[in-house]
Amino acid sequence: MPKKAKGLSNPEVKRLTCATGKDGKPYNTFHAVGGVAGLHLQVTPTGAKSWILRTVVGVMLDDNGQIKLDKKGNQVPKRSAIGLGGYPEVSLADARRKAQETKEKIAKGIDPVEERKAARRSLIAAQLSTMTFADAARQYMKMKSKEFRDPRQAGQWEGSLELHAMPHIGKVPVRDIELPHIKAVLDPIWETKTETADRVRGRIEKILGWCAVHGYRSNENPARWRGYLDGVFQAPNKIKKKGHHAALSVDALPALFTDLKKRTGTAARAMEFLILTASRTNEVIGDKRIRKAGITWQEIDLRARVWTIPADRMKSGKAHKVPLTDAAMSLINSIETGAPDALLFPGPKGAIPSNNFLSALLKRMDQPITAHGFRSTFKDWARERTAYADEVSELALAHVNSDATRAAYARSELIDKRRLLMGDWEQYCYHGKAKEEGGKVVAIGGGAK
Repeated sequence: MPKKAKGLSNPEVKRLTCATGKDGKPYNTFHAVGGVAGLHLQVTPTGAKSWILRTVVGVMLDDNGQIKLDKKGNQVPKRSAIGLGGYPEVSLADARRKAQETKEKIAKGIDPVEERKAARRSLIAAQLSTMTFADAARQYMKMKSKEFRDPRQAGQWEGSLELHAMPHIGKVPVRDIELPHIKAVLDPIWETKTETADRVRGRIEKILGWCAVHGYRSNENPARWRGYLDGVFQAPNKIKKKGHHAALSVDALPALFTDLKKRTGTAARAMEFLILTASRTNEVIGDKRIRKAGITWQEIDLRARVWTIPADRMKSGKAHKVPLTDAAMSLINSIETGAPDALLFPGPKGAIPSNNFLSALLKRMDQPITAHGFRSTFKDWARERTAYADEVSELALAHVNSDATRAAYARSELIDKRRLLMGDWEQYCYHGKAKEEGGKVVAIGGGAK
């Protein structure tokens, strides 16, 4: 007959620790605490403590579902270690009470482990049947937001869904969402806000796809475009109005540059540098909204005359080298050199400039355009006024191309050809024509490139 364990007191239980083996390493230790046969306190090497009831729950079954017998023909008991909660959250008295109740259930033929599994299955089934689109969107975004390179993406997702989807399907269980629900979301905005509508559709499709993977719904995805919604709505590229950044014409650029050169202040020099390098606004002055700095001194190689924009500030996610022209170098040299991480074009007190830093300058110049639009002006100039291969200007703009030929160009970065291109661009910005050699005007981009 097994020895009856001594009933330990609260202070004695509190002092229990894990044991140490002959090799000096601690291991999980089970301490019988008495009061109820089989009740133990498990103590791990980390000091965590939990209640375990070691007891017999029925008999073992073999692979055929028959009662398993030992060599003597006796039934093999099914021994289980049943968790009763952690200590001290579950006190000694509560652990003894729960252990006694568990053993009473076993005596009545109830398997506590199977009972818990059944309760868990019921809970999961209830969750599966009541998961709303709003709940699913929150869980999906919690997982997906870790993948976003730009922190603003999460806000864009949430904002568009909150405005357009939630009023229609936010409280609808995801298992019940069908085509009429999706139409209710998209019908009001498909013709008037096509680009936004298509983004909302894509986001709903991803969320419902996530729901299907996790068992919250089993129906066809009603937000899928190909083979489904393409038979309901007109294709976005057939109706959406392409909204480009307002750009200056190529012919008007030299006059604007003349005006710009007359102006003083950091914004004017930042704008001049942005145009000369055909760069994006955030690459030059940063983005205050997400506390991302713009160009710093450590990014400039004065000897090589190259500006290397870090990958985390590039739309492509890859570092980009920009060859610097004579004018760009003169502009840099006119600025007092700062610490490696100091901004070349800071706002007040050396901070990242505000988001309207450059747009306010253009407004003062009576120019109804955007700073980003100068990239479009540069592209128009390169195509219409030069003989450079299109790949050269595409690389200058750091455009990502999947075409194999352009990918081959991209691997070499074409720094030397781009330096020539940017030199011609500089000449056009200041003078509206290419350099004169021997009294003759040389065609911009002419000759072997």
